[in-house]
Amino acid sequence: MALTADLGPGSRAAALTGMSSQELDVLVVGGGVVGAGVALDAVSRGLSTAIVEQRDFASGTSSRSSKLVHGGLRYLEMFDFGLVREALQERGLLLTRIAPHLVRPVPFLYPLHKTWERPYVGAGLALYDAMAMAGKYEMGVPKHKHLLRRQVARMAPDLRTDQLTGAIRYYDCQVDDARLVMNIARTAAAYGAHVASRTKVTGFLREGERVVGATIRDLENDVSYEVRAKVVINAAGVWTDEIQALVGGKGALRVEASKGIHLVVPRDRIRSECGFITKTDTSVLFVIPWGRHWIIGTTDTPWDLDLAHPAASRADIDYVLGCLNTLLKDPLDHDDVEGVYAGLRPLLKGETEPTSKISREHTVVAPVPGLVMIAGGKLTTYRVMAKDAVDVAAGSLEGGVRPSITDRVPLLGAHGFETRTNQRATLARTSGLHISRIDHLLGRYGGMVDEILDLMIDDPALAEPLIHAEDYLCAEVVYAVSYEGARHLDDVLTRRTRISIETFDRGTLAARQVAELMGGVLGWDEARVDEEVDHYLRRVEAERQSQEKLTDQEADEARVRAPEGPWAG
Repeated sequence: MALTADLGPGSRAAALTGMSSQELDVLVVGGGVVGAGVALDAVSRGLSTAIVEQRDFASGTSSRSSKLVHGGLRYLEMFDFGLVREALQERGLLLTRIAPHLVRPVPFLYPLHKTWERPYVGAGLALYDAMAMAGKYEMGVPKHKHLLRRQVARMAPDLRTDQLTGAIRYYDCQVDDARLVMNIARTAAAYGAHVASRTKVTGFLREGERVVGATIRDLENDVSYEVRAKVVINAAGVWTDEIQALVGGKGALRVEASKGIHLVVPRDRIRSECGFITKTDTSVLFVIPWGRHWIIGTTDTPWDLDLAHPAASRADIDYVLGCLNTLLKDPLDHDDVEGVYAGLRPLLKGETEPTSKISREHTVVAPVPGLVMIAGGKLTTYRVMAKDAVDVAAGSLEGGVRPSITDRVPLLGAHGFETRTNQRATLARTSGLHISRIDHLLGRYGGMVDEILDLMIDDPALAEPLIHAEDYLCAEVVYAVSYEGARHLDDVLTRRTRISIETFDRGTLAARQVAELMGGVLGWDEARVDEEVDHYLRRVEAERQSQEKLTDQEADEARVRAPEGPWAG
């Protein structure tokens, strides 16, 4: 029997009881990719571990990225070869061992406008491939290939080739970032970690100068707990300063937020077999294949407004469309945009006291005894960041701590994925689903596909697609609540699925059906279903309003008009 775990309502209640009834080795604050990674690293070393997240898993930066697992070509130009090598190793590890069901190769074209670019860019990509092949893990993707202009025209009919000398095709990888985070957290739970979302840290427990735990509040039930731990690891990303304030401002990290926005457009708006990447004046433009859609981004601008709900302004959208349209024969406009999302990257801005610098891209510090803080870094290298954080935390734990083994710990769903993929035709025949549906489920659940197929056996109505979001089955909503920790409508429409950015109505038409399916598991009455739907509709309307504003200030004011639910703290 494959290892599994559910993050359903009963598991959450048990986790809160478990973490508050004993002294833990490690309490992790923050349920993004780094926090989830820290929890898995700690529990897999044999440490008693809990993780709390104020909102939903990956509700901040970790669900709003470019969704790439990559080495970072731009770092080669900065001569940061160590970082690129590390990221490429992690890319190979995720693709071939840790999360082969979630991470997949994706081809990109790097358009060449000048003759001199071919040897320059070609040399960079040759080095990129060489670093990947020289790593400890399999490369997992094809090597780059030089293309002539006519070859580019065949591969990408909608790309302007009149001013190109050709292109170079290379491969990186992509992942549904929110699903990755949820799977990491769920894997940690499978190995014994106590995992609870919608749980806010309200203060730290102290014995003299030493941090010995935290006070937390269950936002779902308005109940407070004390959680004692030998070491607390803060992985709160852009909320790092808020956590530091709870220890009297004795933090050692200065984190500032940088906003990046992305657009989602239907796949048929741009005919191409590959994605694109090109440099802009202020950032890098990615055009990324995403199922039946394209993800296009990004920007890189300072943000000092609401951290929970960064807003994309019309100026942001115009900028991305303008950069994109320089590449296309037929320009896109606002009417082509299905979805928009904005995220914040936590940027390190120096230190206020001596720190332990682990790498140029992330920093781990221990500002007071019993407290470890980590910030910076990128999605691809989350596992290395987690390892570094637990290594530093080990100094607060007696008796020695075993070394990290997460390079050998596959995430839930990795086991059995290859076998079940080979059996896809049989699964389609026995389930009555089209083989394309089976492929969709395998790409989201991997070897755990049987768990969701079992839901359909118990209730055949769950095998039906959602009425207004046909890419997803009703069973996926029930599974999100029963197994994946979804507690509210936004959790399902925005993170367990991507309905909120993959439909022109932003998920508003599917909202009621999804809420009713969730309510069947969570015991919602009609009034609660209405509340969840109303909250979601208000959120979408506020986002639409913000995206019509020209400045960040105006966009933020429009976005925050949508009231928070009582569960948001």
